[in-house]
Amino acid sequence: MLIGLLLTAQIVISLALIGVVLLQRSEGGGFVGGGSPSGMMSVRGAGDLLTRTTWILGSSFFVISLLLTILSGREKGASSVVDRLKIDNVDPSTLNQPKPSRPPAGTAQPGNPQSAPVPLQAPQPTINNPFLGQPAQPGPAAPPQ
Repeated sequence: MLIGLLLTAQIVISLALIGVVLLQRSEGGGFVGGGSPSGMMSVRGAGDLLTRTTWILGSSFFVISLLLTILSGREKGASSVVDRLKIDNVDPSTLNQPKPSRPPAGTAQPGNPQSAPVPLQAPQPTINNPFLGQPAQPGPAAPPQ
């Protein structure tokens, strides 16, 4: 609930900060260029008021951002990723053992001595010249290995 209130305040402060920054006088003049010089809202007085308001809104925006960061971090808990991995349950003797691999299809099984591995044969390359209209011809044979 506190995070919801802080988020609402953060949005309101950010909108007010945007408005105050847009009202400030730039080098070429701003929206607050007019007014009577004798009143409280003279150009100098308006500039001072807007500057103070910007500092107050900016500081509160920064503080609320820090509070939201701290509160959202505490809400998730103090556990780290390493704490959630449950490393205590891991048996160190099983860590570096190779995994049993299954042989590919067509190879000999250890329990069956009569089936020998099938040697791999590369397909015969063919040469095809579409410009001469020649049919595919077998290319040079690969050397046996």
